[in-house]
Amino acid sequence: MKKLFSLLLLAGTLHGPLLAQTTLGEAAPPITFGNVLNGNSPSLNLANLKGKAVLLEFWATWCGPCVQAMPHLQDLQKQFKDRLQIITVTEETEQRIQRFLANRPSTLLFAVADTGGARKAFPYRMIPHSVLISPQGKVVAITAPQNITFAVIEKVLAGKPIDLPLKEDNLAADPLTYFTAAAHTRAHFLVQPELKGVGGQSHSYLQDPVFKGRRLTMINLPLESVYRLAYESLPYGRTLDLTTGESVEENKTKYCIDIIVPKGQEAQLLPTLRQELQKMFTVRASLEKRLRPVYVLQVADGAKVKKIPVSQAKAEVFGASAGAFDGEHVRLEKVAHYLESFGMVNLPVVDETGNQTRYDLSFEFEPERKGAVHEALAKLGLKLEKAERSIDVLVFR
Repeated sequence: MKKLFSLLLLAGTLHGPLLAQTTLGEAAPPITFGNVLNGNSPSLNLANLKGKAVLLEFWATWCGPCVQAMPHLQDLQKQFKDRLQIITVTEETEQRIQRFLANRPSTLLFAVADTGGARKAFPYRMIPHSVLISPQGKVVAITAPQNITFAVIEKVLAGKPIDLPLKEDNLAADPLTYFTAAAHTRAHFLVQPELKGVGGQSHSYLQDPVFKGRRLTMINLPLESVYRLAYESLPYGRTLDLTTGESVEENKTKYCIDIIVPKGQEAQLLPTLRQELQKMFTVRASLEKRLRPVYVLQVADGAKVKKIPVSQAKAEVFGASAGAFDGEHVRLEKVAHYLESFGMVNLPVVDETGNQTRYDLSFEFEPERKGAVHEALAKLGLKLEKAERSIDVLVFR
């Protein structure tokens, strides 16, 4: 790093005690799951599982790492049979999980629509979140699913001690209070260390009358992700890391950054962010044209496209998740950006619809089902075709 920056100690706000959690070595509370799929009964109480090792896996269908862990969990259950009981726990509805299971069959137990006791007993901020309980009913691990190996389960069943990395989410801190700024703040650029126990996120203050368009807060983002935001939220698949030496570690290190530009200079927010990053860090980033395999978004059925409601709104509003797009006053290029940036397809997506109309547009699909995204696009009169194009790539050196 070119410049040293002072680390503000906000101990009272950020590093105070966490909210009460069931700690390692304590007895697991007698939680009752009221809606369980794949079981012999629609309800299940942890107290009735003593004598077995129990793994509670908190997850959601929209969480990529959670879904990726499912085959591993299934293998564990198959290996240890009735000596181990894995219970996946989600706040999502039974209907959503039934659709998920139709596309990804599993014999695990699925506790659905769980918004109460389990999360209160084992609070978390980030998923996946794994809680391992011994046959004696004691909590022996609060960790990530990849740490729950076959060898770990064998030790727990044999009554041997285990020592797994503790997943300790910071429940006391509101990430957005990491940086404070009075309403009269004209401009600033602050860099702070990673906030432990909090997931990566950014906030753009679009609904804030004081900072709208002129402030951006980034929490626990690696430098490469900060640069992607600085370059108009460029998707991860359009990056090329050529860093060497100390720049490699710097580019992967997580930072918390807050930037404010003067009122009336909102258009300079991202250019200013790029300039400040270049001043402070050794890593260099630049946009370069590179030939890449891509998906091209095209109009397949003009008649269907004409049926999409033309927006009467005055401002763009956009929300999305894995399997859901909801946009107001958006162009079709926003669909292309969504498909790529949310990882709904495995290639960059280039908009070649030639359509600049602004629509009120929403659609849903089941991302775990092969071909679902193409079906959703077809209903809108759109399609994806594989091709090669020269596209902007953010190159790190």
